[in-house]
Amino acid sequence: MKIFATIRFYWGAFVISFNTAVFMIPALMLFGKHKSTIVHHINSLTLWMMGGIAVKKGKMDKNVDMYVMNHQGIVDIIGLEAVQNNHMRWVAKKELFDAIWFGNLLRHGEMISLDRGNKKALIKLIKDVKTSRDELHRPVAIFPEGTRAKGQKLLPFKMGTKLIAEKLGFKIQPIVITGSKKLLNEHNKTAHSTIVHYNFLPTIDVSKADENWYETLRDDMQKVIDDELIHNHRSR
Repeated sequence: MKIFATIRFYWGAFVISFNTAVFMIPALMLFGKHKSTIVHHINSLTLWMMGGIAVKKGKMDKNVDMYVMNHQGIVDIIGLEAVQNNHMRWVAKKELFDAIWFGNLLRHGEMISLDRGNKKALIKLIKDVKTSRDELHRPVAIFPEGTRAKGQKLLPFKMGTKLIAEKLGFKIQPIVITGSKKLLNEHNKTAHSTIVHYNFLPTIDVSKADENWYETLRDDMQKVIDDELIHNHRSR
């Protein structure tokens, strides 16, 4: 019944907010040297409390510079942090850094702020991801769609990701996420127990790829999304 799905949604929203404010932010402030482990374990707890399980398909390449993935909601991030422990730096819009709780989380986690209203945002982003690779030795995680999608079809990928990868000669691994929206649907405010799947696709060495690599990457991700729906009845 929808009433129970709605109750589960608000429970999930509460769990995310509570665990972030009470556990994750203080832990990051007190034990900054263990950021990756803290984020991994608390997100695992959050996912479990929401009734979710995160599973991997394929192998995560821990030597890449950037992970690109489709985006449906906050569960995409929670589940990926729960399923691995690779100390990623997420690219997030500046507005999230201005929020009280999640802003503190992003700042203490040393994530990357993107001001989409600033004409110089791409220049800053290139500098930030270069620092992430060369100085911090942390891979960057980004949603090339640029926003949360409602349907099965991938939105057009923003060109910023392509320009950055080509300028810096990145190695990129695509990740296809399915099931996260069922666990917590932020559009219709419903939630259900489910398994969130993270499908790790082959790594792309942009410095050696052909000129159409970005379009091919998007097409390959869409094929996996379509296949998951057709054969496993699992939407993204």
